[in-house]
Amino acid sequence: MLLNVSYNRPKIKQQIIDKVGKPFTFMERIKLGGIGSGKLNINSSSIQIYNLLILDNNLNICGVEMRPNGIIVTFRSLLETYALVIPYYKLKLYKGQSKVYSIYMDNYFIKVEAKEKRNHEFLKKILKYKSDNFSNDFENY
Repeated sequence: MLLNVSYNRPKIKQQIIDKVGKPFTFMERIKLGGIGSGKLNINSSSIQIYNLLILDNNLNICGVEMRPNGIIVTFRSLLETYALVIPYYKLKLYKGQSKVYSIYMDNYFIKVEAKEKRNHEFLKKILKYKSDNFSNDFENY
């Protein structure tokens, strides 16, 4: 689900909470060792996201936030902030080349370049959290 989150709209916030849950509490964030990535360079993306990214000449960067039931990939275009809300049961995360990760959900995808070791470790943490807390059993969904 691709949303414009530039403005404080309760309806949009509720949609995000329904899909991926409320943000982790402060203590949960400490136990997990952080819930956000650093800046990730976007190498390529699906056509819907690409059409937003080409509107300005800035660097195409994004950030990833963990939530209890999914992740949120945020990026900026012009003066707007967009969020790709991905529940864990729809998340597909692949490592392609040595520094490139692909994040897929339905017909959306973003290929990001993780240059720093902490970003590699964060993306591994997402996969571990998903496998530890969510089974591959589709009856739960």
